[in-house]
Amino acid sequence: MSLFSLGGGLGSRESGGGGGGVVFDLTPHKIALCQLIHVFAPPAHHILPFPFESVSHHNRLGLLLFSLTRSCEDYLEPPLEDLLNQLKAINNLTYNWFRDHLITDLSSLTSADDLFNFFDKIQSVLVAPDSVNMDGDQIFLDPSSHLGIFLRCCILAFNSLSFEGICHLLTKIGIYCNAISAYELAEEEEFNPDPVLLQTCMQMEEMQRELTDEEVMEAPMFARYTNSFGPETPTGGSSSSSFRIHSSAFNYHGGNNLREEHNLDILRSRWQIEGYLNEQANLLEKNSSSVPLNSLNGVLSHIQKLAPNLHRVKYLQYLNALSHDDFASAADSLHRYFDYSAGKDGLFNRMSPQVPQSGIILGRYEAALLCLGTLHSRFGHSKTALDALTEAVCFSQRNNDDACLTYTLAAICNLFFETGTSRHSIGIIESPHSLGTSTGMGTPSSTQQLLLVLLKRSLKRADSLKLTSLSAHNRLTLAKFDLKHVKRPLVSFGPKASTNLKTCPIDVCRELRLSGRVLTDFGSDNISLLNDSGTFSTSWLKNLATVNNKNMWSIHRNDYDVFNWYLQPSPIPASVLQLAGSSYLLRSTSWEHYGSAPLVRVNALVYATCFADVASSSESSLAYVKLIQHLAVFKGHSEAFSALKLAEEKSSSTSKFQIRLLRLQMLHDRALHRGHLKLAQKLCDDLGDLASSGNGVDMDLKTEASLRQARTLLSSNQFGQAEAVASNLFCSCYKYNMQVENATVLLLLAEIHKKSGNVMLGLPYALASLSFCKAFNLDLLEACATLTIAEIWLALGPGHAKRASYLVHKSLPMILGHGGLELCARANIALAKCYLSDPTFSIITDPSCVLDPLSQAAEELQILEYHEMAAEAFYLIAMVYNHLGMVDEREEAAASFKNHLLSLENANQAEDEELLFY
Repeated sequence: MSLFSLGGGLGSRESGGGGGGVVFDLTPHKIALCQLIHVFAPPAHHILPFPFESVSHHNRLGLLLFSLTRSCEDYLEPPLEDLLNQLKAINNLTYNWFRDHLITDLSSLTSADDLFNFFDKIQSVLVAPDSVNMDGDQIFLDPSSHLGIFLRCCILAFNSLSFEGICHLLTKIGIYCNAISAYELAEEEEFNPDPVLLQTCMQMEEMQRELTDEEVMEAPMFARYTNSFGPETPTGGSSSSSFRIHSSAFNYHGGNNLREEHNLDILRSRWQIEGYLNEQANLLEKNSSSVPLNSLNGVLSHIQKLAPNLHRVKYLQYLNALSHDDFASAADSLHRYFDYSAGKDGLFNRMSPQVPQSGIILGRYEAALLCLGTLHSRFGHSKTALDALTEAVCFSQRNNDDACLTYTLAAICNLFFETGTSRHSIGIIESPHSLGTSTGMGTPSSTQQLLLVLLKRSLKRADSLKLTSLSAHNRLTLAKFDLKHVKRPLVSFGPKASTNLKTCPIDVCRELRLSGRVLTDFGSDNISLLNDSGTFSTSWLKNLATVNNKNMWSIHRNDYDVFNWYLQPSPIPASVLQLAGSSYLLRSTSWEHYGSAPLVRVNALVYATCFADVASSSESSLAYVKLIQHLAVFKGHSEAFSALKLAEEKSSSTSKFQIRLLRLQMLHDRALHRGHLKLAQKLCDDLGDLASSGNGVDMDLKTEASLRQARTLLSSNQFGQAEAVASNLFCSCYKYNMQVENATVLLLLAEIHKKSGNVMLGLPYALASLSFCKAFNLDLLEACATLTIAEIWLALGPGHAKRASYLVHKSLPMILGHGGLELCARANIALAKCYLSDPTFSIITDPSCVLDPLSQAAEELQILEYHEMAAEAFYLIAMVYNHLGMVDEREEAAASFKNHLLSLENANQAEDEELLFY
């Protein structure tokens, strides 16, 4: 979400409306723009004013002027040189006329009377035409248009200036003009050197070598000279200016020294500065590694020095430190922001808070608590964060701050989701008066029900306040809740309605579709107005600088092609697009949850293709992770590692955590398949080291590490230790309401007992896992649990082959349609075993029923380099061929069986080499 919600029109902000004082200062750059607007729309002029060659040329100047008054690419106003370069990019043929005309008019402003006459001339542009005498070919500037409001603000600012302010303005205009004069003079001396001047320069350098240190200080005195600059003024005279050029100016390198010497350090309008800060906040959110901590702090300190009353700078310093995980600096900047501003600048709008009827502004203490809670949540201080957010709820309701209350409720919901708050650690929020209501919420029976109440309350408030982006975010959170939680009645009294203890995929789909309405709602209910951040104008100016070369104009047929050669940004704000993209990413996660691999891939591809420009680094990495995981499961490790290498090159340093986590997971899977158990154990330890040591923090990562630890112990036949790890993990998942993960843990316990020889002990765990899968609609995991139950029945003897065959055939459609290589191979081997164990089945009658699934399984397992299961598949194939009397095929299968066994036996040597490489 953006740092500032940019909204409103230019006039209300920059003419002093909306509180906060006048934020529109008259500067030389704005006077230059006024002069260009006068050229663009001279009063009562017919057809095309001079010197425009075509309507497109005239329109391009209008676009330039509009963009210059809206762009937020910098916080300082550009020098005259940059403005002239932009005019040159508009049309090179008329550049000389624009340059001479602009410099002449600016240099003629030498007194207060000149400024008065200038603005009197500018005011004539805004005179409304008489509707009776208006000609259809005449050009008039609408006073209510953006450029019209800009002119009116400039005129108002001039009329508000004191005599001292007018004198300061005249001085700045002189420096503004002299800067371009000095730059052009140095440029002429670089590219068109005068022989006499060069000889003088060489003599001066020889003299400087002979001077002492005291004499060197007087050497620049010899380099003074006077030069007349600019064309003749309208009165026939000339405007001359005397300035000093040091001898170092002859060693010219781009004129940077001169431009720094004449830099006025004039800030842009407050609206543009806030837009610039907003752009930096978006960069921090998208890729914080591209914004160095000290570099941005230096820029913000400069802005703070030039505009001490702009307290939002301190808030951006807080975000900068937060993005770079600097807790001390983040907390200090946050305290400074609220100490200096009392939060009166606001966080959710750019206008001052409304003054209550009592005439006393209480400030934004609740906003400070919200930020403090977010800060502690970011660094894993869940209990402290919950205390701050709970207090923010109370103060928001006490001060009738509905927007802050809604955001705080959403933050509490995120805290519960991200930190995995225990069912026994609800704390102060469980009390009847914890949310500031007179009646209280009651005492929910679990954190799950409390979370549902908070989600619905936050969504209702966001809809009533027409906070569209927050409403979309809440719907995404509600979809995430419906994905992993079974809804139960919120009251424990009254008539009992029939309760279906299952999740509802239809509810998840509905919330995801409703969250996408943030795009359709954009443009209505003033949403587009509130998000007009100047990004489009900023990008237009950057593209204008890009096409400012001779070759670009020659390769296109018309100027429309030139200005559309580089794509312009979407007019929809990045924060809105991020929410729309998040819905696709959550759709991918939900289909992964339900077990539809094609839809997981499709939604991840849509996100990576359509929303890559606005995606944050973490979300982009998540999309890459899903696509690479799909490759690993369905194409094998080789293709997955090739894609992973590309993702590592493309990802930023801040997003490399997810990529590194994926690499460890893939390496662990490959190590188990190859039988490299020492390497697998080391990878498990590295996974566990990535998680935080705090209770209730990084629960997903801790669960993943424990699952892989148990699987590693199972592969090394340490059944007792594997069961202990899995049992502890089940207790932890139950404590933190991770019911979906419990289904996987129960299935793992069934696998442990099945392989340890205690087959009947594994059956209850498999059945319990099957019940969890049905409750949470985990279709693929349900098929996997059904397959495990079938394998248990097979292990009990040939008498249960019919029942096992029924269960395998029941799970095959889901497994073959959506399962990966390993799961499909396992199902094919189980199917072949069912046929081989059935006393009524004859191999000689229909050998393809056994050979086809076994051959398919062997091929898939060889892609995965899963030596143990591949050896089992080839052993069964050799047994079938032996029974059929096919000696050559039997020997070939036996040789493959032997190769895989040798690979397992020689795993230690290969593992040592891989450990050394790792």
